[in-house]
Amino acid sequence: MNIEKLIKENQGTIVDVRSEMEFSGGHVKGSLNIPLHELPSRMEEIKALKAPLILCCASGGRSGQAYMYLKQLGVDCHNAGSWADVKYVISQTANN
Repeated sequence: MNIEKLIKENQGTIVDVRSEMEFSGGHVKGSLNIPLHELPSRMEEIKALKAPLILCCASGGRSGQAYMYLKQLGVDCHNAGSWADVKYVISQTANN
């Protein structure tokens, strides 16, 4: 299943891996903020989230790193790239 379809069908959990400061400046409504550097210490919380995890950040770099890390640990996740792109997909769904 592709990421856009997962987002449109409201499947899984959107996880924004930017810093708390970046997240507070704007984010996808309903997304969860778990900064990239906090992933290792929050694995119990992460594994309890509704899968798949839809990872986003500012441009896709950090969410790509998060994807590689979490995938190695067996977490069902996808790199959605920029949070603005995720927000756009959601807005298109709301308009249809």
